[in-house]
Amino acid sequence: MGSCIICGTSTDGRICSSHEEDVVFEFKGTTPNQLTKGRFYRGTVDGYAEFGVFVNIGDHVTGLLHRSEIDRRLESLTWEQGDDVYVQVKGVRDNGNIDLGWSIRQADREFRGALVDDPSSDEGTYLADEDDEDDDPEPTVTTSSPEPSNASHDDDGTDDAQSDDASNASAAADADADTDADRREGTAAETATDGSAVVTKERDAETSAESEPEPDATADVERVSIDVLSDLVGDVVRLEGRIVDVRQTSGPTVFELRDESGLVDCAAFVEAGVRAYPDVEQRDLVRLDGEVRERRGELQIETEALVVLDDDEAATVTGRMDDALDERARPADVDPLAADDAVDAVLDETREAATAIRRAIIESRPIVVRHDATVDGYLAGAAIERAVLPLLREEHASSDAVYHYFDRRPLETVYDLDDATKDVSSMLSNRDRHDEKIPLMVFAGVGATRDSLDGFGLLDVYGADRVVVDAGTVDEGVSEAADVVVAPAGESETATSATALATAVAVHVDDAVREDLRHLPAASFWEEAPSEYVDLAADAGYKTGDVEHLQEAIALEAYYQSYEDKRELVEDLLFEDSEALVDSVSEQFREKLATEVETAEANLDERAEGGVAFAVLDTDAFTHRFDFPSTDILLDEVHRRNRDGAFVTLGVAKDELRVRSTFDLDTRAVADAAREHVENAGIEARGGRDRIEFVAGERDTVVDAVVDAIADLA
Repeated sequence: MGSCIICGTSTDGRICSSHEEDVVFEFKGTTPNQLTKGRFYRGTVDGYAEFGVFVNIGDHVTGLLHRSEIDRRLESLTWEQGDDVYVQVKGVRDNGNIDLGWSIRQADREFRGALVDDPSSDEGTYLADEDDEDDDPEPTVTTSSPEPSNASHDDDGTDDAQSDDASNASAAADADADTDADRREGTAAETATDGSAVVTKERDAETSAESEPEPDATADVERVSIDVLSDLVGDVVRLEGRIVDVRQTSGPTVFELRDESGLVDCAAFVEAGVRAYPDVEQRDLVRLDGEVRERRGELQIETEALVVLDDDEAATVTGRMDDALDERARPADVDPLAADDAVDAVLDETREAATAIRRAIIESRPIVVRHDATVDGYLAGAAIERAVLPLLREEHASSDAVYHYFDRRPLETVYDLDDATKDVSSMLSNRDRHDEKIPLMVFAGVGATRDSLDGFGLLDVYGADRVVVDAGTVDEGVSEAADVVVAPAGESETATSATALATAVAVHVDDAVREDLRHLPAASFWEEAPSEYVDLAADAGYKTGDVEHLQEAIALEAYYQSYEDKRELVEDLLFEDSEALVDSVSEQFREKLATEVETAEANLDERAEGGVAFAVLDTDAFTHRFDFPSTDILLDEVHRRNRDGAFVTLGVAKDELRVRSTFDLDTRAVADAAREHVENAGIEARGGRDRIEFVAGERDTVVDAVVDAIADLA
């Protein structure tokens, strides 16, 4: 019996069955039937076909990665022949054809270990370093290579398991003895000053391979930052930062450490496969002393001392890291797209929002944009998306980073606890399955009302930061529940849109996209767009008719599959030279809307009360509820047509009504007043500022009470 190189449990061979998919295999067999189903293998691109990519897994062994298994369009792949790729063997057919699956992990260091799968050997599988130890005399256990630790799983039995473990331990001890000898050669203290960083080469000759160093064994070492380590190879340094990952290999324990300037792997060795510093966990703030080494082209630290910082020291390190990240993420001062008093009044908050977004990109933290499924919501979300995606491409070499690190999710109404539960479930699944970080949540065109407070509270429990960009007045409690709020302060004299605010955030995130966004704010106003934005759209080549067609096209597409972001389609409509597409979709919008409006106007219940004219539409009876247009768009159009003076349009469904008025009207005050006249009807203003919910059994009584309340408040 042996022990699993990842979890240490007793198992046949070198890895237990529950962790076999955490390891990447190098295949040295010669026939497909020697492959093991479910394992991940390192291969090379052999060539392309219309239906997928052929991948060489070993000599004379080639499998097909079908296009249906790839998480992006086949034509978007940038692989060239001979490039390394990582695939999973889904199965081997009777005719020898190999079905391959996509691996989200596309680098050795993203797996927790690496093994050689050699059917011709007695062991079957073994550590990769055992195969080339003659070419590389330095044992893996004395280094902290970011590549896999190369452990193995013995498929053929356990006869040699104990001798293998003993050999590993002996090699580890010999390697550390050599390391100690090297240290004793440099006991004379030498110090070199580089700015504020002082590095000492004094070594502790008493440190043994079998015990962890005392925390202050190198107490005279001065702290340096990770970004200067390339100049300090061979020196003993001190680092302070946060542990972002812990990996147990067949040799050392590898701690991934982040400070204010970067990331580095730090290897700590006690005994082959034994967890070093077991009290140090992910997210701990630590002080670490060790020697800088370079292995396989990457820097690593051979850990000599590692301690968790106390509260005061941890606060100092956290503050230093936060300040450095904020400084790097902070955007330059840029001007919004056009003069807009409401936007100008919140420029400080706009820069804070942009800083939060840019920092998430730097930290490789996913960004999720939640926006209202309206034209204004879609345009606001698309503006932020347009600014973020180029920065993601710069930050990550992987061509699919824009899909892994950015997601735009429309909302049908407001962001409530139901939506938050879905988001939290998704983020926790991604964290546990793919080590994905908790995302930054950005709310565009939604989030300013109290309806979102419960959802924000759930996100806060799991540490998901929240940025709100909304044109509505902020309800009490929202500013405290969100980390950054970009919204008009109080009652602004000039109305603005979520898109106008979002484009201001977007140009602060990346000013290079400024020209792409000039036409968006004008399209976000259904009526009377400010002249500054109309002129800006004209400068971008959009006449008034073009802007209207764009509005209509987005409104139609936003309705269908409202839960999908439709990224590529929205991009084509908004940012590509797609006049024919826009005209075609907008024509469908007008035809469908005209048919529904004609039916609705023929079935309006018109009444007057207290000097206010009312038109009540039974949207359950006289609309196609599951076809375009949406109730909101239909009511907007019905209300917009030939209504003068004090006029209110009510759209009444089974258990809710929507309100449109020609004068300022506080829907929540209406709900409060109606509730006083109808008991036990569950009357509540929800879903923003124009919707009132109630229990279906009191529908007619509630409608009468709402009409009376509006007449009294008008």
